[in-house]
Formats: sequence, structure tokens, C-alpha cells
Amino acid sequence: MRTDIYGQTILNENDLCDLFLRDPTRIIKRAYVDQDIDLDGVFTSYENIPKLIKYVDPNLSVQDFDNQSQDNWYIPKEYQDLDIAKWVLDQCKSEAELQRAGDELIKFQERGMFILLKYLKYLVDTMREHNIVWGVGRGSSVASFVLFLIGIHRINSLYYQISVDEFLK
Repeated sequence: MRTDIYGQTILNENDLCDLFLRDPTRIIKRAYVDQDIDLDGVFTSYENIPKLIKYVDPNLSVQDFDNQSQDNWYIPKEYQDLDIAKWVLDQCKSEAELQRAGDELIKFQERGMFILLKYLKYLVDTMREHNIVWGVGRGSSVASFVLFLIGIHRINSLYYQISVDEFLK
């Protein structure tokens, strides 16, 4: 497998066959295939195989590609449509938690980061579903009570009186 300058995976015919023979359900969901591969009828009898996409060079600078890609979060529709603010507030058990979560949500919203919170919720749910272990929390992220509620870390910043300003500087 190779990647282009943007980090996109591009499969050639050997890569595609190798991945398929190892495990047909593990074909990379956002991989592209070389232009010279004929995709007509490939894997049509397998329902769990994502649609393969022929690679086309975006012909952009890496910075322009990153800017363009920031709005394309590849998460299931149920997470795209999730009212993340309501979900977070529903997790709160006291007035103090509601106040802290509300204050943080305003800061996340001002920074246009609700889609990130939705993605993190999807990530945590996926890791839990597949019994994947992740860290208990480190760095400035532990200052966020919202991230604690989502499950990114296990440090209750409200309990330890850590200001969210340590995270969202």
C-alpha cells in the first residue's frame, strides 16, 4: 500500500487481493485504488465490502487539501445528526455539572468544535463496542469535563477543580 502526499491510502491490485484474501471484511473503508484497476463486478457478492473508489489526484497543496477535508468527518449519520450538547447535558447529575458542561459547550461551540465532540463520541463508542483499551487521560485534555463525560479520559476536572482554560487556551 502506498499513500499520497495527503496521507490517503492507494491500493494497487496486489494490495487489494492480499487484503481481501486475509479478511474480506477488512478492506479499508477510505482507501482508493489505482486508476488502472477495473472495478466492474469486483466484490459485488460481498455486502460488507465498502465501495471502492478510483484514485484521482486532488492537485491541491497539502494545506488546501487539509482545509477542504476539515468539513468531511467520516462518521456514521447517527453521529453526524447527534445533538451533542443535549447528550452531554443529559449526562450531568447535578447543577454544578450542568453549569460546568454548559460553560464548556459554549467554548467548544465558539471554536466550531461540535463536530469534533461528535467524532470523539463515535470513537469512544466504537472502542467500547470492540473492547479496545485506551488511556485514562493525560495532558491538558483532562481539564475538560465534557471530554470526561464523553469518556475520552477518566479525570473528573470538576471534582479536582481543574479549569477548562487549561485545555481550551
